[in-house]
Amino acid sequence: MIRTTALAIAALSLTLTFGCKKDTATTTSDGSPVATSETTVASGSTTQSTLTPEELGELGAKIKAKPSDAQKLLSAKGLDERSFEQAIRKVSESPEESKRYAAAFKKNDA
Repeated sequence: MIRTTALAIAALSLTLTFGCKKDTATTTSDGSPVATSETTVASGSTTQSTLTPEELGELGAKIKAKPSDAQKLLSAKGLDERSFEQAIRKVSESPEESKRYAAAFKKNDA
């Protein structure tokens, strides 16, 4: 499970490093942008992700540095493996947020 987490983080980091060109902004009926920070888990329930791309990048770097502490690190932020992965996917949808995540990951990857 830790190996899977580490592989998922590495794959997502590569994706984020190269940036996602897909722009999927959510708008209201009048065309104004809507800020969303929800992630939907497979069971159908919704959890609120309050971590910024920088916080996710820092957390990803910590998990990479100490994969054996992955569950403890995720739990401290109120996440599990699935919700962390979904938060990373959400960040990867925005080129700007992807760059912020990648910068934080690189900064904290020692």
